[in-house]
Amino acid sequence: MAEQVGNVDVDWLGNDIIIEAIRDPDVEGVTCHIAYFERGLVDRLSNGNWFEDPSNSAISCRQTGPITIGDIDRSDEGEDVFSQRMSIILKSLRVKRIFDESNQVLIYIAHAREVESGSAKMSISTVPLYGQR
Repeated sequence: MAEQVGNVDVDWLGNDIIIEAIRDPDVEGVTCHIAYFERGLVDRLSNGNWFEDPSNSAISCRQTGPITIGDIDRSDEGEDVFSQRMSIILKSLRVKRIFDESNQVLIYIAHAREVESGSAKMSISTVPLYGQR
């Protein structure tokens, strides 16, 4: 569902910032770009912690066409739009959508989900629906 659109080398250890485009499957006309850190092989060998990438991420969502809202969760918990593992078992990167109906705004939040010790690292983006039907 995600399409890699960028790969930024950040050091000689093979660490990269990966940028992916994610189209919201239930809201036509909205695309989110998410950036996250991916550790390289040299970093994994020298620092241990083989099977895990950091929880850091950033997100930006924009209208990329006419917006058509499908059958979406309208609760304050919202719903997952995207999920990707950041470790073998314990950690995943998630993007949730929350519909702020009274202000006519879609809110997208990227955050790490961990089995224990949840992370406070998050990033948020909004798409106004002003003038949309």
